[in-house]
Amino acid sequence: MKKIYLDHSATTPVDKAVLKAMEPYWLKNFGNSSSLHSFGQEAIRGVDKARKQCADYFKCESAEITFTSGATEANNLAIKGLFKAFNSEGYKNKNLHAITSIVEHDAVLEPFMELEKSGTAITHLPVNKVAVVEVEKLIVAIQENTVLVSIMWVNSEIGSIMPIKKLAKAVYKERERRTREWKKLGKNERTEKPLPIYFHTDATQAVNFFDCNIKDNYIDLLSFSGHKIYGPKGVGALFVRDGIRLEALQRGGHHEKNLRSGTLNVSGIVGLGAAVSIKNKKLSAQGGPALGWRIKNNEYIGNLRDRLVKGVKKNIPDVVLNTNRDVSTPAHAHFSFIGIEGEALLLALDLEGIAVSTGSACASGSLKAPHVLIAMGIDKEIANYSIRFSLGKFNTKEEINIVIEKLVEIVKRLRKMNPIYKNI
Repeated sequence: MKKIYLDHSATTPVDKAVLKAMEPYWLKNFGNSSSLHSFGQEAIRGVDKARKQCADYFKCESAEITFTSGATEANNLAIKGLFKAFNSEGYKNKNLHAITSIVEHDAVLEPFMELEKSGTAITHLPVNKVAVVEVEKLIVAIQENTVLVSIMWVNSEIGSIMPIKKLAKAVYKERERRTREWKKLGKNERTEKPLPIYFHTDATQAVNFFDCNIKDNYIDLLSFSGHKIYGPKGVGALFVRDGIRLEALQRGGHHEKNLRSGTLNVSGIVGLGAAVSIKNKKLSAQGGPALGWRIKNNEYIGNLRDRLVKGVKKNIPDVVLNTNRDVSTPAHAHFSFIGIEGEALLLALDLEGIAVSTGSACASGSLKAPHVLIAMGIDKEIANYSIRFSLGKFNTKEEINIVIEKLVEIVKRLRKMNPIYKNI
């Protein structure tokens, strides 16, 4: 049986070029990157190269990249590390405020829940019918004591793209306004500098598809993972704009500029750097200007996704496409197959060798309706009928044709087993 993988939002296969870059750091250059001997120096050279590869991609300085175990740790470090720093700087009793959205990954929502329990006010912004935060809603929500706004770049479940540049620019303008108003005061009127306000984004699902230029997009902090971009699991990074102070969440060493204690995962970091560098490479057009890897990749995957959507809509009745293709990545196709529980369809497809998902991999053990769909205003029952297809660069037209064929058979069979389907 041919196995077909359509769950790239959960994780991606490691690219062979990434594997090749990593191999020497398991067998030959295996030293501890903190060691002074030659083995350690070989390891740190690999780390330094990967740091520069990440910095080149995000258009930032190498010193602004901190390696972590993945985006979850990076999100926690960005959010909780920032508030720890505020507390140690004397802002503990300032009634600080933060803003996020109701459709964030739990790796963002739960750190904010923790802060809320300790007295920080948190505003959860709503989303519109395509799961996008509207800039006007953010502007209205910003208060004088708001110090952090955290909005994901791409929603992992239905693939909606947030207007990150506009959102981050609104935060930048507020920071500039505060400084400008403070400077207008006479020296005798000034007490202390105004509260800063920063913008953080979880870009885990965005790096594969978009230009994540830090400066052009007014970003202060950014998190991402290696295993979503054809790199290894267990490694990621946090961009922290120079001048922003965070406090470490774990102690026990002085690694990563005292921000993240623990012996570095050298082979993983090298793999992360290699995965990122692939996205900076140019693919030569025939005799013409070079086209970026990203453009080719997006076009290829987008054509496969559209083929899947067209085939499903043409051959299967009573299907709702929850992904709005005008405002989503080229990889996502999130459907509700009316009358069939998402988990039943997932298991039936798996028996045919086809891997899909009912939503975020981190919430796959939950039978609750996806919170993103509920936030979009989709009926809870329809939300429970949902399945996410997320495509990758190694998928083929032949695979999509097989998936459509199998889906038609499975949906017919499962609906026949549901006595109430005809009454829906």
